[in-house]
Amino acid sequence: MPELRLRIETRRIMHLDNNVESHWPLVANALIAWLFAITGPLAILLTVASTAQLSQQDIASWIFGSYAVGGLLSIATSYLYRQPVGMAWTIPGALLVAPALEHLSFPEAAGAYLAAGLMITLLGVTGWVRKLMVCLPMPIVLGMVSGVFLPFGLKIVTGFQDSFWIASAIVGSYLLASAVPALGRVVPPVLAALLAGIVAVAMGGTGIPTDLIPFALAQPQLVVPVFSVQALLELALPLVVTVVGIHNPQGIAVLAAAKYKPPVSALTVACGLGSVLAACVGAVPACVTGPSNAIMCASGRMDQRYRAGMLYGLLMLLFGLAAPMAVALGLALPTAFIGVLGGLAIVRVLQGWMSTAFGSELSFGALTAFLVTLSGVSIVHIGAPFWGLVFGLAASWLMERPALQKAWNSS
Repeated sequence: MPELRLRIETRRIMHLDNNVESHWPLVANALIAWLFAITGPLAILLTVASTAQLSQQDIASWIFGSYAVGGLLSIATSYLYRQPVGMAWTIPGALLVAPALEHLSFPEAAGAYLAAGLMITLLGVTGWVRKLMVCLPMPIVLGMVSGVFLPFGLKIVTGFQDSFWIASAIVGSYLLASAVPALGRVVPPVLAALLAGIVAVAMGGTGIPTDLIPFALAQPQLVVPVFSVQALLELALPLVVTVVGIHNPQGIAVLAAAKYKPPVSALTVACGLGSVLAACVGAVPACVTGPSNAIMCASGRMDQRYRAGMLYGLLMLLFGLAAPMAVALGLALPTAFIGVLGGLAIVRVLQGWMSTAFGSELSFGALTAFLVTLSGVSIVHIGAPFWGLVFGLAASWLMERPALQKAWNSS
């Protein structure tokens, strides 16, 4: 009996250790995905808001709506579909708003956001968005996605120019944990990089003084939308294109490449309804994110990664609720810290995407989509990822037509 109890207790302890070990990558990936979402994208949002000369109240509402709504959607969809679904707000959509607000009022912009949300919801409810996705073969989509994410991977290199010591600490810890399997099992490489980066930031004197961070909760204000033909044509339609044609294909392709079966129509409906809710406080439409999903799919048990999506969503929600304090914290972190960490988190995933895209029968179309997306070209105010898909499909139609028809038929 004592021996039996000992064996049972040993198995229980080993089971607990395995659970702890399997959860560390999920926590680390969720934290890094969240840091990604609150640094570079937030800086873009603040830049657009300041360019448009919005009031402090309008900016606070925008930040709250963008992050709180994305957080709620991430928690709900990750839990319901058991996939690490990261949702946020459309960056190209925010960039479209800056020139529009030079001649449109903020309520008119909110009216365009609301109309875009309703149109996105209609595409999801009717299933038309799924028919659209069937027309996009995975190699071409992954070529486009690789073009979007390559600059993130390059931040591993450029981080050394931004801050040599922080980048060295992060990359060195990542390589050490990767090269020593025994160490990597205890401290996953990305987590080791995160911890080393925190230490490097603190020792380098670039830590954040807590007395400069205001403690205050967001006070969002409702925006009564105003509908105008000009705003609908200039903003609503392009916003639908950015969500359905640019952002969502990236995030959905990332999940599909990680062997999940993302519910395309349901996620589209979630984006549409979230966009309607966000529009009430003056925020741009919601979308399925590519970078966050890529980071959360990078490691950890596949059946447990949805928990990373829920943690990411909770952090996004808290960020929206505590916008003044969270904004100060996010903007104070060194550029190299976020860039290098994010690049390391997706580098293996990027390798797999490029292998699938360029090793397929549609390699020419995938390469075209990659190059056009990487170029950053914008045509009629629509971003390069959309045109990457368009020109990638055109290239395959001209040069790889049998393989393209085969891909369509198999779908």
